[in-house]
Order: sequence, then structure tokens, then C-alpha cells
Amino acid sequence: MKAIIYCNRNAAMLYNLLKLTHVLSILVWVGGMVFAHFFLRPAVATLQPPERLRLMHDVLGRFFRVVLWLSSVAVVSGVWMIARLAKETVQAGGSFAMPLSWTVMATLGLLMWAIFGHIRFVLYKRLSAAVALADWPSAGAGLVAIRQWVLVNMVLGVAIIAVTQLM
Repeated sequence: MKAIIYCNRNAAMLYNLLKLTHVLSILVWVGGMVFAHFFLRPAVATLQPPERLRLMHDVLGRFFRVVLWLSSVAVVSGVWMIARLAKETVQAGGSFAMPLSWTVMATLGLLMWAIFGHIRFVLYKRLSAAVALADWPSAGAGLVAIRQWVLVNMVLGVAIIAVTQLM
């Protein structure tokens, strides 16, 4: 009996640790998008294009490196938590039905991850090339495209948070 309680306690601790990691990853990801969109971008708007675009390129490069890891952690931890709960439910003789809020969260979260992949590996690559060539009009267009997709991801992230808190 003590072994079962110990195993359940360890499983609960692992689940809670993964959930904390999941939430903190999303907090940094969505919070970083809010910061960049509403605070950083307006603050650097007064800089000349070469300075503004170099600065934004450097900031986004650092942010995207971190978000690449954090978004992956969020996806892996989310999938693991869902799979673990489904497995435990089935092993206990029950039938697992994922709650609607989890389905929305998982679907929109995977969409966010895919959009981030496009931002990081396509749009940011174009921005980097334009900045390296000092092609400021192309760099500016690249930054606009990144901003638009970051806005989409930010809205999706806020929608996920709203859905998980209201449903």
C-alpha cells in the first residue's frame, strides 16, 4: 500500500512539475510577444532604419533562440501530460475523453508552434539576410511580416489562456 501511495505521490509531483514548466514556458513566450509588440517596437520607432533594424534583429534573434526551446518544452510537456492522464484513466478501467478546453489548447498551441517555425526559420532568415546586406527596405518589409505573424501568435496565445481559464 505504501509503495502505491509513494508512486502516486511521485507521479503527481512529476505531473505538477511538468505543468509548472509548461505554464512558465508559455508565460515567457506570450509575455515576450506582448513586450516586443506593445513596448519595444514603439520605443525604437524613433531610431533611423539601420539602427532600428539591427537592434530589432538582435533582440528577435535572442528571443527566438529562447522561444525555440520554450515552445518545444511547452509542446512536449503538454503532450506528455495529456498522454499520461489518458494512460492512467484507461489503466484504471475508465474511458478518456479530452476536455474541450484541452482540445482547443492543444490545437491552437500546435498552430502557434507552426507559426513560430515560419517566423523563425523563414521570415527571420530573410530579415537576417537583408540586415547583413544593409538592404534596409527589404529588412523593414521582413520586420513588418514578422510583426504581423507575431501579432497572430500573440492573439492565439491570449485566446488559449482565456479558453483554459473560462472553460
